[in-house]
Amino acid sequence: MINKSLLDRLAALDTNTVSDALDFLGLPGTTVGLRPLWNCPKIVGRASTVLLAPKSDTVPTVHLITPVVEQIDSDDRVLVIAGGIEGISCWGDILANAAAGKQVRGTVIDGFSRDIDGSEAIGYPVYGRGVTMISARNRVVQIDAAVTIKVAGVDVSEDDYVIADTCGTVFVPQTYIEKVIDLGERIARRQDGMVEAVRSGRSVAEVMHDTQFEAIRVEHV
Repeated sequence: MINKSLLDRLAALDTNTVSDALDFLGLPGTTVGLRPLWNCPKIVGRASTVLLAPKSDTVPTVHLITPVVEQIDSDDRVLVIAGGIEGISCWGDILANAAAGKQVRGTVIDGFSRDIDGSEAIGYPVYGRGVTMISARNRVVQIDAAVTIKVAGVDVSEDDYVIADTCGTVFVPQTYIEKVIDLGERIARRQDGMVEAVRSGRSVAEVMHDTQFEAIRVEHV
């Protein structure tokens, strides 16, 4: 069942704030290099994980990720894909159209997409490390799904929370989501106040002093 309030509250934040909240809590989740592959909107949802690997034979097989897309039955999903080959695509416009038809919120790839214009044409968000034209067919296969995978150095499990925007992609373990959101909302309010203070003429050195951020830590404790 979708917890709309948690997703809505997470969507009201940005990756910078969520990253700061994870820092305060000493939790992993922030990645580097997984950015929008076209000028796509922010995505927020729950992870449907997919694990890929190099294909080791020439036997025809089901195309990667298609079984996962076909089984999706809720509108809160973000496909999170890892285990591909450098420079080889593991996403494209046919998959994007299928995912959009299932109301998937977007795709995050620790790897590459092809046909990115096709994803953009239907407004389907794709985040990853880059684009390529080289097909996955006969090169990469799906070996598992709904398991814990490593994405840009971060362990991501099925149903973990995902937020991705122009600054990158952050994953939040589902067991910590309420703590992260609560703290993120406090951080956002304090940072909004700091911006207003600078605009009103206060010293930026004073406003951005470490003690101001330590105050957030005290509030959290």
